[in-house]
Amino acid sequence: MKNGAQILLDCLKAEGVEVIFGYPGARTLQVHDALMLDKDIRHILVRHEQGAAHAADGYARTTGKVGVCLTTSGPGATNLVTGIATAFMDSVPMVALTCQVTTADIGNDAFQEADMTGITRPITKHNYVVTNVKDLARVIREAFHIARTRRPGPVLVDLPSDVLAAKTRAVIPTEVKRRGYPEMAPVNFKQLKKAADLINKAKKPLFYVGGGITLSNSATQMRALAEKAGIPVTHTLMGVGVMDPQSPLAVGMLGMYGAWYANMAVAECDCLIAVGVRFDDRVTGKVDTFAPKAKIIHIDIDPSSIFKVVQGGLPIVCDATEALEKLLPLVESQQHPDWVAQIDAWKAKGPLPRPQRDHLMPHEVMEAIAQVAGDRPVVASDVGLSQMWTANYLPFHGPRQYITSGGLGTMGYALPAAMGAALGNPERPIFAINGDGAFQMNCQELATCAHYRIPVKCLILNNGKLGMVRQFQKVFLASRFASTCLGPRIDFCMVARGFGVKSLRAHGKQELAAALKEAMLVPGPVVIDVPIDPDCYSFPMVPPGRKATEMIFDPGEWQG
Repeated sequence: MKNGAQILLDCLKAEGVEVIFGYPGARTLQVHDALMLDKDIRHILVRHEQGAAHAADGYARTTGKVGVCLTTSGPGATNLVTGIATAFMDSVPMVALTCQVTTADIGNDAFQEADMTGITRPITKHNYVVTNVKDLARVIREAFHIARTRRPGPVLVDLPSDVLAAKTRAVIPTEVKRRGYPEMAPVNFKQLKKAADLINKAKKPLFYVGGGITLSNSATQMRALAEKAGIPVTHTLMGVGVMDPQSPLAVGMLGMYGAWYANMAVAECDCLIAVGVRFDDRVTGKVDTFAPKAKIIHIDIDPSSIFKVVQGGLPIVCDATEALEKLLPLVESQQHPDWVAQIDAWKAKGPLPRPQRDHLMPHEVMEAIAQVAGDRPVVASDVGLSQMWTANYLPFHGPRQYITSGGLGTMGYALPAAMGAALGNPERPIFAINGDGAFQMNCQELATCAHYRIPVKCLILNNGKLGMVRQFQKVFLASRFASTCLGPRIDFCMVARGFGVKSLRAHGKQELAAALKEAMLVPGPVVIDVPIDPDCYSFPMVPPGRKATEMIFDPGEWQG
């Protein structure tokens, strides 16, 4: 006979869980006691529950495994909500375990009670409340199966404290059979044949790929198909790394803050092969002008994504790996030299800007990181200008190297996500790139990094401003800067030292290069404070409501 907490741990070990990110409370006593006595699963004590969710998210994105976070009831559980929503928007496999008041107290407004299944229903793939210890093993098995299969996503399991204390003899199921969640049907070969015919006849084909390529581990298949058929590849923010940027077929990131030449390629292509993407508004710009000359092939595992934004085209509901593998023998070996040359001409005409100034520029920061990071770093960036600078200027040669909050745009994501990534990838260099505004939202996780000597190298691009909102104000509101000044610049070196973390400051290229080299020699966490000019922005950009090709390259171009 084992109690519910011990059964829970047995289930987690059966799922291959090695680490849990959590924060204790009165309702987690049984689970934390079992974790202490068992020791097969490592528990990382975060300093805020939101940090636990982002750490589990970062662990999952970079390893492909299911991330796990654990909290107590009430405010401990509700503090996970932003992190769960972040994972949901980006299809990250995660299981959130929230301990709860006793089953008898549920619905009675008991101390620290919150209806977590009700609160998280819109932002989870599925959720459970376990009311009988005999159901616990089945529920945990189902939760992990649902989180990792088909289109991945977060699953929440609410665990009343009396269920965790109750004892039973549990058998962990080896199979999952859940009504309403059937296995994926095989790919429709007739649709694949139609897709191959469109690709073979196209004169200006273009791949448009996103996070679905990473989630399905199909970057190798996509690259093989692109090379065989001579198809250039543009990618979304979530697709950074799926195409080697050194390939002659690499077009870079498209969209609102992407490259002008990538948006031009979409506008002029005659066949757009969209794989693992959802036609997000930050990509399409004005929807009815997106890829106006193209026949669209949309491959996605989630049927709800088909025709959700862009109407028409050829839909293929399938896992990307299966679709690409079966397309490969159907497409013809060919090249499109004139089309590739046209894209190269656009690259030469409108490259990503690399201005040279007296002060350190963001693209120079990314180039300095690339010099010390090697080919296999994991980089988590926060949201805002730092996100765009990282995605555009730091080269990533493979998937799962770059993680960020793409769909929800969560500030405070980078540091805890990098922390989770470091624990899942102990052999790889780990960086967190932050703006000073976003960093302050979860900077308490420096204490976690110091406690466990987690080797995150954290760069803070410190301009004393909320940079992206300030850019909007400069471009669209005639430089009326309202509530985007953070006041006197914070001494983040002093903040880091307060948490027991080594800190460095870099004002110029030489100082930054030296600081990065020194940081790489430190076995634990390091904070590098990098002052930048408050008038550094991310251009080009697509103004809201405009065509994706109608980008502006500086504030003076905006005519309203």
